[in-house]
Amino acid sequence: MKSPRRSLPVSGVAVVNILLLLPLCALAQFGRGAGEWNTLGADAQRSSWVRTDAKISVSAIQKGGFGLAWKLKLADPAAQANAFSGDTVLLNGYIGYRGFRSLGYIAGAGGHIYAIDTDLGRLEWQKPLGGISANVARPVSPAFPGTPVPGRGGPGRGTAAKSGVGTPDDGAVTIKEIAAREAALAARGGGTPGRGPNLGPGGPPRRMPNYLHAISADGMFHSMYVSNGEEPEKAVPFLPANSNPSGLIALNDVAYVVMSDTVWALDFESHKVGSWKASGAIAGAAGPAIDPDGTVYVSTASGDLAALAAKTLAVKSNYAARAAFTSSPVLFQFHDKTLAAAATKDNRIHLLDAAALDKPYAPQSIGFAPEALAVWQDPAGTRWILAASPSAITAWKLVEKDGAPALTAGWTSRDLASPTAPLILNGVVFAFARGTGALYAFDGATGKDIWNSGSTVTARGPATLSAGGMQVYLATRDGVLYAFGFPIEH
Repeated sequence: MKSPRRSLPVSGVAVVNILLLLPLCALAQFGRGAGEWNTLGADAQRSSWVRTDAKISVSAIQKGGFGLAWKLKLADPAAQANAFSGDTVLLNGYIGYRGFRSLGYIAGAGGHIYAIDTDLGRLEWQKPLGGISANVARPVSPAFPGTPVPGRGGPGRGTAAKSGVGTPDDGAVTIKEIAAREAALAARGGGTPGRGPNLGPGGPPRRMPNYLHAISADGMFHSMYVSNGEEPEKAVPFLPANSNPSGLIALNDVAYVVMSDTVWALDFESHKVGSWKASGAIAGAAGPAIDPDGTVYVSTASGDLAALAAKTLAVKSNYAARAAFTSSPVLFQFHDKTLAAAATKDNRIHLLDAAALDKPYAPQSIGFAPEALAVWQDPAGTRWILAASPSAITAWKLVEKDGAPALTAGWTSRDLASPTAPLILNGVVFAFARGTGALYAFDGATGKDIWNSGSTVTARGPATLSAGGMQVYLATRDGVLYAFGFPIEH
């Protein structure tokens, strides 16, 4: 009798091939992972910048048609000042038994995690955790996300396209790349059962499981399947109960969060918890920023910007600003260096070579003390730093002056009533005016108004913004999640 494999009909082979190629198709369809918002500030460097998008751009919004896609009442604000805890994190290319899906996740301050089908604007699942003590987060890479190359690729793609055809008898290029990435991670000891690959020698390439991470009010760290919220492993002790942490960020092998004057780290493999106590409160709401080599950067109200070793949080270097920091640090590339930037209470932005905190550049006076910074680079290669004042969004160009980075005047937006920190999506700057309840869009290169939501949003006050996968998400204090974009076919 022939084995089932040998007697498989041609049509069956085709089906198998299609199934094997589905993950690769997903990478192509969803921009090779570009445009996902996985944690506060979008990425490990807290840039608040989504590099590319398939539909949203300055020119597309100016043509018209951009507006409310859907809104969904999720959380009951009850006695909380805000119904949600943190940003909406995104998964734009999930492949499940029901096909391709785009999902979003947000934590309700009352103790529930909500998963939303972001194409259809409907609740996918919800999970009570008995109280949420931080934002939810999906794993991020410490590497800098790819920067769009002018004239190469297209909307939704951050790098030039590559052929999927490799050397004869050597496998497709895309499969080889996946295998190489996972082999490298396994060689470094990355991952752990239930959270990462940990492939054995010679193991076949396979997709890493997708997880959503959260911290419950009892201080336990939870890892859930993105598809249904189920937890493959028991929650792990992380923080003291009834804490008030913020800025949760998860890599493939470690999670970080800040609480009052302390940074905490959880090693996924050993479950060992580390901490570093600052001499003052941790500054900013975004939490630690992570360098591609794993170094953790954090700023404090006592005026220190510290570089901490991965996992152990041992101090590697420190910069004393002589003024209280008001924002979390943001990391970015400038020429051949990685720079760190953070704002202080004396109305300055401090620019530092992340590899040499003991050799600071001259602080830049900006006239106000923002709570957060955002950074992006336009197609011409100009680097921009943005911040919200009490009444506007201001953008500065970063230039080199006398061999050192310096800020020069860029643009200031129209008057906005208490704007949120801005985000940048494919060259469009978005900010929510908390005083009037309107979402605004600006040309990132000129500051020109290109759109606003008018009276669509009914809430005022605290709100969170995130973006990616052809939509912008606004979560307001009354428990409503809004999605703005262009109409799509269902």
